[in-house]
Amino acid sequence: MKANNSGIFRLPITLYNNYADMVQQITEGISIKVECAYQPSQSNPVGSEYFFAYRITIENQTIYPVKLISRHWHIIDSNGAHREVQGDGVVGRQPIIEPGNSYQYTSAAGLKSEIGKMYGTYLLENQASKTKFTVLIPEFQLVVPAKLN
Repeated sequence: MKANNSGIFRLPITLYNNYADMVQQITEGISIKVECAYQPSQSNPVGSEYFFAYRITIENQTIYPVKLISRHWHIIDSNGAHREVQGDGVVGRQPIIEPGNSYQYTSAAGLKSEIGKMYGTYLLENQASKTKFTVLIPEFQLVVPAKLN
């Protein structure tokens, strides 16, 4: 795996039997890996509805436990629409991740165009010192596979 100039790693993988791209960003000793894939069975191209699933792996590479407090997402369509999603935790949870362990979850996003992107941040809390810090979620592309040809 090779890093580009921004420190983000990219590697093609398979997710849900579709081609997907994996990106990784490490901030403050917390590794965020994102895998995403187009979901044709949930999409309606005639109605300009394109559905993408993504799987996030949060790995704690520090020496202290961390708690995921909140998330802040930017979701951008190629038609210019920009949505922000903020909230407590992820998928209804605020997990505590021990040193050397990881937490993984799957979620999804819908677009009104065939191409888009997402990126964001997590707010975490060091459980030893109770200090809060922000971790970057790397930008990843949401692309209907037919658009890649």
